[in-house]
Amino acid sequence: MAEEEVTDTEQAAQPEQLSIVATTTDGIHVLTVAGEIDHHTGDTLGQALDHTGTPRPHVVVHMRQVAFMDSTGINILIAAHRALTEADGWLRLASPTGVVLRTLRLVGVDTVIDCHETLDQALTN
Repeated sequence: MAEEEVTDTEQAAQPEQLSIVATTTDGIHVLTVAGEIDHHTGDTLGQALDHTGTPRPHVVVHMRQVAFMDSTGINILIAAHRALTEADGWLRLASPTGVVLRTLRLVGVDTVIDCHETLDQALTN
């Protein structure tokens, strides 16, 4: 029993992980992201955004479960926005909340990349 408690404590001390579930809805790639986006986890998001691989890619990043995002995440989103726009596609953000939404607004990302309150809005607007 003591070994299990040590394992739980060790896992709690590790940096927050990032998980991404990729789906497609009406030809739109939806990346549902959960966790923290920072210099430890940013590559995971970058790779997911790079693997949309269709002509005129349309991508929504669903951010409802993102608890934190630093400048790494901002830079990845801006780079993805540029790449998708150059490919005659687009990037939209859905459901950013709390500190993530405040960060997006503070640095002006919400004026460059379409941000929507809900996933449904991001999929239809």
